[in-house]
Amino acid sequence: MPLTVLDPHNADQVFPPLHTALRTPNGLLAIGGCLSKQRLINAYRHGIFPWYNPDEPMLWWSPDPRLVLFPDRLDVSRSLRKTLKKNRFSITFDQAFSSVIVACAEPRQEETGTWITHEVSDAYNELHRLGIAHSVEAWADGELVGGLYGLALGQVFFGESMFHTMTDASKVAFVTLVEQLKSWNFQLIDCQVYTSHLARFGAQEIDRAHFAVLLDQYCERSVAESAWQTA
Repeated sequence: MPLTVLDPHNADQVFPPLHTALRTPNGLLAIGGCLSKQRLINAYRHGIFPWYNPDEPMLWWSPDPRLVLFPDRLDVSRSLRKTLKKNRFSITFDQAFSSVIVACAEPRQEETGTWITHEVSDAYNELHRLGIAHSVEAWADGELVGGLYGLALGQVFFGESMFHTMTDASKVAFVTLVEQLKSWNFQLIDCQVYTSHLARFGAQEIDRAHFAVLLDQYCERSVAESAWQTA
């Protein structure tokens, strides 16, 4: 079955059903479209996210299985708990979103490029201005040394990317975020695809169909509008 080609001029166009996504590559669902706020919100709300290289057309994914973390199942290693107790990092929320996304866009070791292009960065910065995308920052001696960003819809946080320039900085930021989300009654954190790094925190794979049901259950629930501003 050919992939659905999305109209870049119709941000409200409905995505194809998740079960039509390809098995190889796992989860590829549609091609084309745009990164408007309407398109992105609709995508995440239905378990879909964009990911593509700069030399590729816009690609939309919904892999099966899906890696998620239930906040109350967070697993923190003994060594990381020791680091947390040392208070080596100062953690803030939404204080340097643009800087976090720029840092996340830096190529990793043995990589030459990044999917976070200027187009992607502009789109998520717009979502941040709308109060939908959020960042967590880890600071040491006034310098940004780690962090992550993602989207919040209802009681679901959709993690996108993280970075660190100092050992354990992004881990401390992540644990702090999860604990904060628990206090705000968030029910689910989307981690997209399996990594051993996130699995060590307690993230687990679930069926895509189950994931979609959870989104229907939790994305429409409200949280305090001032939650992120008071973190």
